[in-house]
Amino acid sequence: MTFGFAPSSAASMSTSADLSAASANRLLEPAEWSAAGIPLLRNPREVVSGLHARHQPRPATAVIAVLDPDERLRASASFIRRPAPADGWMFRNALLAQLRRVIPHDLRRRAPVRTAVLLYCRDGDARWTEEDGAWMWGLRDACTLHGLRCGAYITLTRDGWQVLGEGRGGRRPHADSPAEPFATAMAPPPIPRTGGVASEVLRRAAAR
Repeated sequence: MTFGFAPSSAASMSTSADLSAASANRLLEPAEWSAAGIPLLRNPREVVSGLHARHQPRPATAVIAVLDPDERLRASASFIRRPAPADGWMFRNALLAQLRRVIPHDLRRRAPVRTAVLLYCRDGDARWTEEDGAWMWGLRDACTLHGLRCGAYITLTRDGWQVLGEGRGGRRPHADSPAEPFATAMAPPPIPRTGGVASEVLRRAAAR
């Protein structure tokens, strides 16, 4: 049998304190992330493998990447998370600084075309943590300020990789995996071969 009780003043104060703490830390709960309409990756394994091969992340390493509509990598950067309490505001600033360093913003577009995804290598298992929630908040806000679509948030642990909010993951690569060759999806598009003088000029420009 279940009884209902009016919340006590102490319980109300505790709930308010919890909400204030979450707001101060600026984090997203898994349900909020799932409800945000984050676009699904068509081939998350190739994206994860490509970023792992390029940046070889170890625990406390964040990899921010920008994908075009065909999920080809256009820019990426990695950095080490500072040993400080997890806070979405700080994470947002760190991600935005990296985005501004590697790719121009798309704020002049009517709607975002490119998508930013975040791969974070950390200790522990694949279950959501408050640190993940802070990264999610930071990624979403950084994308808004840089004119990008907010894409997937992926954790990389010693158990493997996991796209949070989607339930998709795999055992390889993982946090201790050796570097692998770049995935095809991460390679830049080849220079078209048209033949003649134009083709020769393009080949010389690419070689510089």
